[in-house]
Amino acid sequence: MAISSVDSSTVVAAEPTSGAKSALAMVMTLFFLWGFITCLNDILIPHLKSVFTLNYAEVMLVQTFFFSAYFVFALPSGKVIDWIGYKRTMVSGLLIMAVGALCFIPAASVPSFPLFLVALAIVAAGMTFLQVSANPYVIVLGPAKTGSSRLNLAGAFNSFGTTIAPYIGSLFILGTVPLTVMQLRQLSPPAFHAYQLQQAGVVKFPYFIIAVILVSFAVAMALYKLPKIQTYDTQAVLDALDAPTIWQQRHLLLAVVAIFVYVGAEVSIGSFLVNYLSQPEIGNMTEKTAAIYVTFYWGSAMIGRLGGAGITQKLRAGPVLGVAAVIAFCLVVTSMLSFGHLAMWSLILVGLFNSIMWPNIFALGLAELGRLTNQGSSLMVAAIIGGAILPLLQGIVADHIGIHHAFFIPALCYVYLCFFGFKGSNVKVYRRATV
Repeated sequence: MAISSVDSSTVVAAEPTSGAKSALAMVMTLFFLWGFITCLNDILIPHLKSVFTLNYAEVMLVQTFFFSAYFVFALPSGKVIDWIGYKRTMVSGLLIMAVGALCFIPAASVPSFPLFLVALAIVAAGMTFLQVSANPYVIVLGPAKTGSSRLNLAGAFNSFGTTIAPYIGSLFILGTVPLTVMQLRQLSPPAFHAYQLQQAGVVKFPYFIIAVILVSFAVAMALYKLPKIQTYDTQAVLDALDAPTIWQQRHLLLAVVAIFVYVGAEVSIGSFLVNYLSQPEIGNMTEKTAAIYVTFYWGSAMIGRLGGAGITQKLRAGPVLGVAAVIAFCLVVTSMLSFGHLAMWSLILVGLFNSIMWPNIFALGLAELGRLTNQGSSLMVAAIIGGAILPLLQGIVADHIGIHHAFFIPALCYVYLCFFGFKGSNVKVYRRATV
């Protein structure tokens, strides 16, 4: 998921350069990297669940720790950009992510689930630095009128990373069939510890390779002469505004909630998909095979983003979002009320209709905000914490009523998105906030 965000106290402008295309290619690679690493969580969740014999609520702490970092580090990373610039912030983000990836090695050596959570939080912290700096950098690397086009292209690279990550992750992480709970109970304490060490250890090699790639790319980016971006503080302008007005933009506040529930629904489905498809009454397959089908979930989102760009040029964003939410709701409910291939494919296809939600919600939320646009963007970025809270909530529900019917949580999210698309996104702006 790509985040379109510019810090609320910063305005950016790029110096013309003949190397803009090559710089754009380099920065777009970052989108691929964070998409790939983020989606590996969907493979880690079933693996760590079996290694540490966790329930659904406990294992969903993976997403809670990961996505909470966006909320915690989004605004500080904007300040870092003011201090050291966009290029150095991107390099710093890559190095912080590499440190987090290396922390998987001691976490697996103990093994310790809390240490895995710490490692994930460090990776996500670096990723936040990366995203908050890379998104606006892509926008200004060329003419302003084609900025959104460049960001859409970068988003396609991000989706490509999320598409292939489940397959590659399954090869390295889900290569063995875990023991059942009954089998684990029959092991002696030394045998159980040896089993945990062996199973947890499979993450060492892939995350070490990820760390090497991140460090290598950080060095390459540090040595590459990227086009300079001028930044200047506009806090004085913002202070001149009536401070409460940002909270009087009804469509923006409803969009913040929409981002919260959209990210929460998308992450919840992706996080539970491997465990869901491996259920005997749904897909009746191994976790390794189920991981391949997660590729279709994220791959359909990539296809939808490519097609959605053309659709939203001809149709209004609100109704398109509303229709997509209605279809997504129907697909989730169909999966909850059915079994076998129908339940499996109806949930996988939700990814196709998730695809256009992020850009549409973002555009609708920022409509006619004028000088408050950047503040509105920051609020919506903070709402990504939905990816930390809603999967945990669904995990708690799944532990009580089962994984099959716990998907009513994302179903309710799509009900709200339907409301926002058809009605809540209508602009009723407090006029003093406009320019």
